[in-house]
Amino acid sequence: MRDLSEERLADAVIERMAGIEDDRARRVLSALVRHLHAFAREVELTEDEWKLGIQFLTKTGQISDGTRQEFILLSDVLGLSALVDAMNHRVPEGATLSTVLGPFFVEGAPELANGADLTVGVDTSMAPGEPTWVNGHVLTLDGRPIEGAIVDVWQTRPDALYDVQDDDDAMQMRARFRTDAEGRFYFRTFKPVSYPVPKDGPVGGLLSLIGGHGMRPAHIHAIATAEGYRQVVTHIFPAGDEYLDSDTVFAVKDSLVVDFLPVTSPEIAERLGMPSPFLQVDFDFRLVRNA
Repeated sequence: MRDLSEERLADAVIERMAGIEDDRARRVLSALVRHLHAFAREVELTEDEWKLGIQFLTKTGQISDGTRQEFILLSDVLGLSALVDAMNHRVPEGATLSTVLGPFFVEGAPELANGADLTVGVDTSMAPGEPTWVNGHVLTLDGRPIEGAIVDVWQTRPDALYDVQDDDDAMQMRARFRTDAEGRFYFRTFKPVSYPVPKDGPVGGLLSLIGGHGMRPAHIHAIATAEGYRQVVTHIFPAGDEYLDSDTVFAVKDSLVVDFLPVTSPEIAERLGMPSPFLQVDFDFRLVRNA
């Protein structure tokens, strides 16, 4: 193939992919080339802009490691993560909605007994945190309890940082809980706080360019898993957070926004081993059976 025109280049690349045996791979790569070339032609991409894009992607890869995934963060702030999640997790009405995983999930969080305290060992000298009791169930779509389901949770500390943003390997504010015969799980934590996504990398520069505040509304991450049911990856958002309508990763859904209510009864606090007063949030997961 010689003397290919601007318009003909994409077709030539796609024709060269005709030998890919996997139909899905051929379709995805062909569409990628088609849209990539169309984008470059639409904006009349200059050589300097092309080089800048290559440098941006290179730096995004270089800053990523085992605990920080800058490419996921890039996908998040461009809304791609939210789009892929929405397309791949369509569920019937009443099921718990999914949302983005985020870049700070870590495999291997410890499984703790229900009622465990996630705040143990957290330095609160600079940010005291609001003691919170989380109570919930994992249920079928029609409301029956699922015993033995696993609820994996993680969140920022009161200082608005995740444990993996520290230099050490200590896990904080993350754990896994197993539901009892009533499908129930419960634990003590701090009310989550809103926080900025990391801005010291390429994605931070992109946010500065587009004028985004880079803030995420407060939330508790959660993954609910049960044998025979579709896993759900989601968030629990406190109502009233100032960034609910401008989440930098477009992940907020109304059904995931819940009230963190004050509990002032000393008797209830004593029974739960909580300070008085404290906050309580109730959140149930409703899972869809596997097809």
